[in-house]
Amino acid sequence: MVRIYGRMRSANGYAIRDFLHRCDIPFEWIELGSDKEAKDLAHVQHLSDSRLPICVFHDGTRLECPTVRQITEKLGWFASPSRGAYDLAIYGAGPAGLSAAVYGASEGMHTVLVERWALGGQAGSSSKIENYLGFPQGVSGVELAERARDQAIKFGADILIARAGVRAEFPPGQGIVYLEDGTRITARTSICATGVAYRTLGLEGETRFLGAGIYYGAGASEAVLIHGEDVYVVGGGNSAGQAAMHFSQSTNRVYMLVRDTSLKNTLSHYLVDRIAAAPNIEVRTSTEVTALAGSDTLQEITLSDVRTGRRISVKANWLFVCIGGVPQTEWAQEVGIVRDDAGYLVTGPDLQGYRSSLNWPLERAPLHLETCVPGVFAAGDVRHGSIKRVASAVGEGAMAVALVHRYLNSG
Repeated sequence: MVRIYGRMRSANGYAIRDFLHRCDIPFEWIELGSDKEAKDLAHVQHLSDSRLPICVFHDGTRLECPTVRQITEKLGWFASPSRGAYDLAIYGAGPAGLSAAVYGASEGMHTVLVERWALGGQAGSSSKIENYLGFPQGVSGVELAERARDQAIKFGADILIARAGVRAEFPPGQGIVYLEDGTRITARTSICATGVAYRTLGLEGETRFLGAGIYYGAGASEAVLIHGEDVYVVGGGNSAGQAAMHFSQSTNRVYMLVRDTSLKNTLSHYLVDRIAAAPNIEVRTSTEVTALAGSDTLQEITLSDVRTGRRISVKANWLFVCIGGVPQTEWAQEVGIVRDDAGYLVTGPDLQGYRSSLNWPLERAPLHLETCVPGVFAAGDVRHGSIKRVASAVGEGAMAVALVHRYLNSG
């Protein structure tokens, strides 16, 4: 058990809670509400002390305003690569990357999985995934990711978390990726499964309120902190629907803000029915957030009707943004990997539509999930044309490994 002492609506506190929740590490959040509590409980001078938040581990170790890197080191999770070179390097530990790690390692390939934050990707923030095969009662994103991690480790995969890549090189027959701490990963083949980063609202003050009233994704780590208050959820997809249902169990009222005219166009049928039946969920269609206000924390949002332009301001301390994501693939442009106009990696037959920028060096055509660089594959949400579902991501991870085998055996 990790005890965290900090101020409510602290961006650093939120980052730590979110990381520990995603990693399935039990923690106790102890909110400090006054200078006296800061002195008596956290042993710092005052509530605005820069040493907050403070983490105290089971052995008594105390870390002041720790980074995620420091936490992973304390947990014993900050590993170094066990090999100088691998058969397969996978980047991104969402469902696609975890699936590829399990299948790659189980089939005897020397496999490394690198994740810049925590396991699970966007699926890891979901309180419950109910339409994934084999889990009739549903499964949380955290549990699914943790099970996959255990499988991958059992088969011998190396897993490096809290490690971001900063530069890549792909000379013929090899992939070299440099991580932010100077570590170099070398592999015969690579799978990019980095998914997407949360899409922001693009409003003034948004960065300032991150972790202080604004949260991206389903916010599973924050649900236990919100009792009897009003919560606003932006988005009309399944992640937003699951978040609304999860929050409705403990909050006063949940408002779903949806740009579309109906949830039926974007939400699975079973969630539409449950939300309609929930007495404390109100769906506001044709509505978007157009302004944010507050001092140190979010206090008010402006809602606009997308049809009439009419605006109203409402008090809001909790705003969860679930409006999809954007691929983080700037690195691909630097190494000549073809992307579509939205930044997604183009693979296989779809590359035929990009002949003007295609520099394919082999006589054979690119394999189905292969990028325009031989031996470099893409799987899951980062790939152009992918289906944004956990099951399809897991399937693509497994398929990518099968294609890696075909690539390695072809020459």
